[in-house]
Amino acid sequence: MTAKILILCLGNTLMLDEGIGPRVAQELLEHPALPSELEVLDRGCLGMALLADLRGADRVLVVDAVDNTGLAPGTVVSYTPEDIAPYQAFHGAHDTRLIDVLQALELLGYKPRVDCLGVQIQSLAPEDYTIGLTPPVEAAVPVLVQSCLEWVDGATGTEGGRGKRDRWGRGECPTWGGGSIAPAPTVPQSPSPT
Repeated sequence: MTAKILILCLGNTLMLDEGIGPRVAQELLEHPALPSELEVLDRGCLGMALLADLRGADRVLVVDAVDNTGLAPGTVVSYTPEDIAPYQAFHGAHDTRLIDVLQALELLGYKPRVDCLGVQIQSLAPEDYTIGLTPPVEAAVPVLVQSCLEWVDGATGTEGGRGKRDRWGRGECPTWGGGSIAPAPTVPQSPSPT
């Protein structure tokens, strides 16, 4: 049986750097050599509606904007859902933390392995609704896409000429050359989702 592998890209394209997830989804969906067992989804903002997408997945990579890492804007970071759980704030009745979605998924009998990649934002507050990323976050898109492809290699057990097999063991951080990838800082500077 083939594993179900999912890249779940999150974000709001009207809030500058918050749109990194949809931007990465667009790049990945245009990539010519994605494996057939991989599904790439652009799902906007978090919510319990993600349960339908996550149900039955074996491996999941969440791609989202992060803030409060203490790193320069455009820096790509890896983290776990547990790393950001304490820092996710509620702004209203419709807000849902990623960890809450995953706990609800587990109550339904599903427990995929979940890894996360984020990009340190520069700005989420345009004066007017603006579609596009700030220059440092836009510059991180190729690094983030390459990181996603290397994650796919590890999740599928293939090399594909992109990187070594699975280097995404729990607690490890990818350290690929040619990009600005840093591990998620330790508490209290763990990344917080935007």
